Amino acid sequence: MRPRLTINGGFFNQRVTGVQRYAREIVTELDRLLQDDRLKSFLSAKIVAPAGSEFGPPLSAIALERTIGGGPLWHQFVLPFASRGVLLSLCNMGPLVAANHIICIHDLNIFLAPESYSWSYRAYHRVMDPLLARRAVRVATVSSFSARMLSEFGLCQPEKVSVIPNGHEHVRRWRPSLSRYAATEAKRRPFVFVLGSRARHKNVAILLSIAKEIDELGLDILMAGAPCHTFSAIEAQPAPENVRFLGFVSDDDLAALYQTALCFAFPSLTEGFGLPALEALALGCPVIASNAASLPEVCGDAALYADPTSPRDWLDQIKRLQSEPDLAQSLRAKGPGQAKRFSWAKSAELYLDLVISGGQSINARRSTALERL
Repeated sequence: MRPRLTINGGFFNQRVTGVQRYAREIVTELDRLLQDDRLKSFLSAKIVAPAGSEFGPPLSAIALERTIGGGPLWHQFVLPFASRGVLLSLCNMGPLVAANHIICIHDLNIFLAPESYSWSYRAYHRVMDPLLARRAVRVATVSSFSARMLSEFGLCQPEKVSVIPNGHEHVRRWRPSLSRYAATEAKRRPFVFVLGSRARHKNVAILLSIAKEIDELGLDILMAGAPCHTFSAIEAQPAPENVRFLGFVSDDDLAALYQTALCFAFPSLTEGFGLPALEALALGCPVIASNAASLPEVCGDAALYADPTSPRDWLDQIKRLQSEPDLAQSLRAKGPGQAKRFSWAKSAELYLDLVISGGQSINARRSTALERL
């Protein structure tokens, strides 16, 4: 009988943030890899998802099976009975009773930044994440920083963890020319671009605290993000005239904003990976990132860094980019090369290696796995 792969499709009906984008891109690349005739005859694969879920692009090699229910209870009481072979969970959640489970835990922010989350969310993941990590045959995560945190907080031993990062290729599908900002922003003042969130660890308030000084430099701050509690609280106060809240923006909008911004500012106190910074690099946008957590690992020497607790640091780096055009141009040139170090295709190959080896080894590359077929 052919080895089987079941993919946890619980993310299908979730709003697409970084974690869900990770899952969707990995599944898309796995589907591409499994179209290889040798693999197709060796490994069968399906996604099990809640009823009403839609993946988006049609899948050729991975079958889709819909079941009743959804949410945390679906993971524990429906998914295990629909799974066969190796179960792959890509979005932090999975069943406790799966016999051959590979799970990706993206970060330990519930421990590092508990104030960012509701009491119920925090309580659930503080209990479930250690149990899932302990019971899984393999735990994946998205950066070396997150791998260290998994060990330091006692979720699992280092030898059980595989680092399988995010990729950058999805930005190639974005079409900035279709964005509502493609023409309008070119006619406005130069701006610093920020992606905001309700989570306190995103630390966007540090940029608002220096908005007046940024205004004096002749710069605006454009802050994108879906409406949420934090944004509402900020907007309820008199905002500096140079701060504009864009609300939700599409991927095409993101591309246009990255490409026309003076810089992308990413002041997070902690990040499991920091996908927006990688997207900005891939599109040639100068990045000023926090010098904390995974961000130096992701951005390398292709970004400027600032202390996430020092407003002066952020103002000084923004001034540097504005006053040193050669520096800005150097960062624009370096960004795409740094981004290419992170590939959805390569990450999917690493997952395929784990699946073929039953989750026991991370050393075999796909080529070695194929040689065994």
